[in-house]
Amino acid sequence: MTSETTKPVPNGVDPRGPRFGAAISSVLLLITVFLALDPATLPAAFWLLVVITASFAYGAAWGSAKHPYAFIFKKLIRPKLAAPKELEDPRPLRFAQLVGFLVSATGVVLYAVGFGEGLVFAAGAAFIAAFLNAAFALCLGCLMFVGLQRIGLIKKF
Repeated sequence: MTSETTKPVPNGVDPRGPRFGAAISSVLLLITVFLALDPATLPAAFWLLVVITASFAYGAAWGSAKHPYAFIFKKLIRPKLAAPKELEDPRPLRFAQLVGFLVSATGVVLYAVGFGEGLVFAAGAAFIAAFLNAAFALCLGCLMFVGLQRIGLIKKF
């Protein structure tokens, strides 16, 4: 998701880093969904979703460039790749992390109040979003950010 402005992106993010993080999140969320389908492993799914939710909270608070997945990408993957053709605006990525946090936190809260099936649905929804980003570079949270900018709910910079 590139910025709509024509100005260079200050503190731009290599778009392959968030996709790498989305791939890790996809795998973890898929494991969460499968664990949540069996009542015997539902508590394990809950704790895994708590960890994933904390990961999204970290990304929403400090941005994808400072996320632990970004550290792994920068140290292990990025050195083996050519320079990116363009950098992304970090604000939509941070907003996407907030959306991921809200969706996964909903699953945590639903489980905590006794609705275990809610955990499956929330983890499944988060999985779909993370998978679309990882596999097709389609960031739903980033698209929401741009849409909210277009209708004036988020200020353009």
